[in-house]
Amino acid sequence: MDGGSILETIGVEIIGVMSPVSICMFLVVLIVYTLSSPSSSDNQQVIRTAANLIYLESSSDTTTQKLEGALLNAVVFVVLITLVTFLLVILYYYRFTNFLKYYIRFSAFFVLGSMGGSIFLTLIQHFNIPIDSFTFCLLLFNFTILGVISVFSQGVPILLNQMYMVALGIIVAAWFTKLPEWTTWVVLVALALYDLVAVLAPGGPLKMLVELASSRDEELPALVYEARPNVGSRSGSRGPNLGLLLAGFSDGDLIELQVMSSSENVVQNGRGVNEMRSESEEIDNVREVEIEGEMLPLMGSSSNERERSVVNEEIRESNESDRGRVLEREIEEEEERGRGIKLGLGDFVFYSVLVGRAAMYDLMTVYACYLAIISGLGCTLILLAVCRHALPALPISIALGVIFYFLTRLLMEPFIVGTSTNLLMF
Repeated sequence: MDGGSILETIGVEIIGVMSPVSICMFLVVLIVYTLSSPSSSDNQQVIRTAANLIYLESSSDTTTQKLEGALLNAVVFVVLITLVTFLLVILYYYRFTNFLKYYIRFSAFFVLGSMGGSIFLTLIQHFNIPIDSFTFCLLLFNFTILGVISVFSQGVPILLNQMYMVALGIIVAAWFTKLPEWTTWVVLVALALYDLVAVLAPGGPLKMLVELASSRDEELPALVYEARPNVGSRSGSRGPNLGLLLAGFSDGDLIELQVMSSSENVVQNGRGVNEMRSESEEIDNVREVEIEGEMLPLMGSSSNERERSVVNEEIRESNESDRGRVLEREIEEEEERGRGIKLGLGDFVFYSVLVGRAAMYDLMTVYACYLAIISGLGCTLILLAVCRHALPALPISIALGVIFYFLTRLLMEPFIVGTSTNLLMF
């Protein structure tokens, strides 16, 4: 299938990916914009995470100190992620798949219960919502258990699974926005570079994981958003291959954007195989009759009969090889048309962190960053459809988002504010 037909069929999947990403970014901006208001900004405290183990930014520090400290934090954070990723490679290589699944389930439970509960409690206090502790704990427990079941269990409606995947991205992104400003920007750039190396470089940890899973015909245990329901993957079955992956890494969990073939197309391919086989058998019979009709007048001995059988066998083998090539090409085209997109949770998180940090400045910068991220995601998906091999999801969107943030903050905002205050129209 050529690049043009791929681009024609991927439009629906691109919209299916961009819609939840936009919802996630919008809700993160709403939370950050609400909780970073003047009434609550004084009570906001800088949290200690793996992204700022070395340096805690202070408003009294100089620009040089902030930059050096942010670089140290980013280096340590990327090193930790790299070590954890190689640990996952080792565990997956030695088939500790069940351990990885339980670890990801525990991570989802912790995010929903602990981090999500903290955000909910902050919102309750901010809006003075009347609720007692027992009711809050009961609702949070039900929310957390239902979330873990929806994300990892079979037979759950796809819409519920998608909602909880977006909720996980919102919660993690809201926590990352609590990082200091300089550390946030340097960490985002460092993660984009790490994603580029880990996916494309020979010996990259994510590249090794993808190749290992492809060689085993398995799916990697990961938190991914399904842009379109996949019956085979939701029921626990595994396809013949992993297709194409856009991979990244977030908070110790593997994340991926994956093109998967659906089980319906496999059934259709099976029907196509039977139909093609019956047609090819009829063609072979006609050819054999024609050959026999042409060769019978010339054959009157056992040697001629052997020659005729040899010729028939050669023709049959040639027809079978041609039929196999046509059949393989038809199956590949059907799989291409039936593939859907799965977007990793880490992409939700870091896109939302970028616009969440922009929301702490002003909304005009948020609009610019949002358009830049969506444009970068669209470019990445188009490259995925054309190149047909693993590509990192973060670099283009993060690069455009960071560039547009600083251009808007340093150039566009002063220009617009200046023209507005002087009552100028343009």
